Amino acid sequence: MKLHIDTHRILGKRDPMIYGHFIEHFHRQIYGGIFEPGHPLSDNDGFRTDVIQALNKIKAPVLRWPGGCFVSAWHWKDAIGPKRVPAFDKAWRVEEPNTFGTDEFIAFCRKLGCAPYICTNAGSGSAEEMSDWVEYCNLKNEGQWAKLRISNNHTEPFNVKYWSIGNENYLGGEIGAKSAIEWGRLVCESAKMMKRVDPGIELSAAALADLDWNINLLQNAGERLSWISIHQYWDGLWQKNDYADFQSCMAFTNTLDSQVKKVRGLLAAMDLDKKIRIAFDEWNLRGWHHPNVDSGLSADDYIKPRDLNDENSRYTMADAVFSACFLNMANRNCDIIGMTNFAPMVNTRGLVFTHNKGIVLRSTYHVFDMYVNGLGDTVLDTFTSAVPVLKVRSKEGIPTETPALDVLATLDSDGIIALAAVNKDPVNKHGLSLTWSKEKIPNKYTIQTLSGNNPDSYNDIDRNDAVPGELIVKEYRLEDEIILPPHSLSILRF
Repeated sequence: MKLHIDTHRILGKRDPMIYGHFIEHFHRQIYGGIFEPGHPLSDNDGFRTDVIQALNKIKAPVLRWPGGCFVSAWHWKDAIGPKRVPAFDKAWRVEEPNTFGTDEFIAFCRKLGCAPYICTNAGSGSAEEMSDWVEYCNLKNEGQWAKLRISNNHTEPFNVKYWSIGNENYLGGEIGAKSAIEWGRLVCESAKMMKRVDPGIELSAAALADLDWNINLLQNAGERLSWISIHQYWDGLWQKNDYADFQSCMAFTNTLDSQVKKVRGLLAAMDLDKKIRIAFDEWNLRGWHHPNVDSGLSADDYIKPRDLNDENSRYTMADAVFSACFLNMANRNCDIIGMTNFAPMVNTRGLVFTHNKGIVLRSTYHVFDMYVNGLGDTVLDTFTSAVPVLKVRSKEGIPTETPALDVLATLDSDGIIALAAVNKDPVNKHGLSLTWSKEKIPNKYTIQTLSGNNPDSYNDIDRNDAVPGELIVKEYRLEDEIILPPHSLSILRF
């Protein structure tokens, strides 16, 4: 493939929040994941220090919490102060001890140095409950909720800037599901009350690439929103844990921006594209496995199968390559996508897996490490030709094609041009040739590659087969062809 680079052709500056994350009260994400009081690897506040160290390396910019489906039946007031009130979690059908609540979430975000992003209960909750939460977090000392925060030993406001009204309230299975008309009115009234408490907050609301839903939402509440929230999991494994293979995962990359295009078009048509940005605030290749949540009669029916989410052998180079392609897409759409949140951060389908003696960094963790620490913040508009085509088949067995290579070009403040070069081909290496416009041709570059021994390489407690290789310095000549190994992500810095 030939790639033409011109540093004067700029798509825009990406927001650091496109490398954001998400965590929910589901299975081992909170308890036994980031929060494990009394564990030898936990600090005095109950947080796993090995997890924090790993997450600090990838500089998590923003963290969305507490859900997810969980939040649509959860009441935040049960999880503050010295006396916590356990509750039955109607989303996931387990008892929620409420030992991790708002105060603990803010403490965790501060340990990570990231912005907190709170998703509110728009299912069984109310506009008043949502605005009370803003009072607790952001008012200095006015009213009962700010005073309660102070009495809970938090004198200064938490100053939470980012808030989401609801989760996936368009789904019939969500607690407190709404019609399009109901949703528009609820978001309008909730946003009104929340911004009366703190006009400086930025609000998002649950949406999808559906015309009726979004028109009702934006006509009713568009003037009060800064964001519109969309979610997508491509390999839906909710009921059956039948993972898509590498080829099928590459076929999914053809639809990475399908929702973005539709939402972008609608925002432009309603003259809101300069005011409202997209928060792709739940995304992952793999959907979470939670079968029989409506019908299971015993824990073996609906709780025990959730352990299958934590089989590390499932998170292979397919997950890494797909995730790199998603991040390339988000960078290219940096004018409209201001935030994305990988779901989840820890355990289940997360970047980090915890066990009693430590952690495993899955293949997707290394993708974030390479992007956050290797790329620039200015996204360049590139031209490609002679792009190799990869023949694949969808998960349903339908033959299709996808570009074998996906290359993103960025520029940083020091003038370094950095490329994220993805080879989706499971078998063949491919060459990358570069041309430059009005630039001094570089004479050397560095390259680091994540590829593994084969497309199914993965990391586990006793193995590290999907980790980046050493950083290599190479001489560069204009006629050189850079070789990209199969099933790989390479970061090149010129």
